[in-house]
Amino acid sequence: MSTESPSLEPAPEGLDTVLPAVVDHVAVARLYGEPLFLMPRDLYIPPDALQVFLEAFEGPLDLLLYLIRKQNFNILDIPMAGVTRQYLSYVDEIRTHNLELAAEYLLMAAMLIEIKSRMLLPPKRVAEGEEAEDPRAELVRRLLEYEQMKLAAHRLNELPHLGRDFLRAQVYVEQSLVPRFPDVHPIDLQSAWRDILSRAKLVQHHTISREALSVREHMSIVLRHLQGRKFVEFGELFDPKQGTAVLVVTFIAMLELAKETLIELTQAEAFAPIYVRLAYTPQ
Repeated sequence: MSTESPSLEPAPEGLDTVLPAVVDHVAVARLYGEPLFLMPRDLYIPPDALQVFLEAFEGPLDLLLYLIRKQNFNILDIPMAGVTRQYLSYVDEIRTHNLELAAEYLLMAAMLIEIKSRMLLPPKRVAEGEEAEDPRAELVRRLLEYEQMKLAAHRLNELPHLGRDFLRAQVYVEQSLVPRFPDVHPIDLQSAWRDILSRAKLVQHHTISREALSVREHMSIVLRHLQGRKFVEFGELFDPKQGTAVLVVTFIAMLELAKETLIELTQAEAFAPIYVRLAYTPQ
């Protein structure tokens, strides 16, 4: 077996011409499928390519409040010189990286400089017994309001959140095996009643007699017909041979029984036959 190193092809222009004699080291990269052991000398890396900028503050007030609380300054007596100096150093830092982000910070910097300048001037004359207005009063008010809102937001964030701290419990409930028939609409009941009347007209008696009909009595008759039977078709409760008067009283008796929830009118589907049964409560 030959111990000579394998011959290497000439390096492309722009790459280091000195390659290691042994090629079994880990390559830093691959160029067109070939291992690359040294970085090209003319490789251009932009200055900001590996720079990471973290926006640690949510705005100018957040930064200002951080500087005050970090150094335990009294927020009602802010040392404007020191705070302004530290604030401006931070603004200069972010301005070199993100000018668009620094715009709102520059506005607060201008306000701090204005307050500092007003404190160097003699106070305005005020009426006797009144205190001169502190140039820092408006800034202090905004800082206190911001701190209150920030603490409130922090407390709200600590509350349990759906999807973050807990999930909504879901329980699968199987559908009841007891069939539930749809309710009978008045239009369907009216149609069935008209069908009964049309059938009654085919069988008519010409005997004229006066007969006292009792709704309560026919309610009892309907209940007896339903006794011991699961379902009875609506038309079976009417006897056209008895005449229209008896049919009307029977129909009124059925309506009274349904009103008192003694019977139930059911229908399997639209336009299906109507059935009557005794109302009961499942045990």
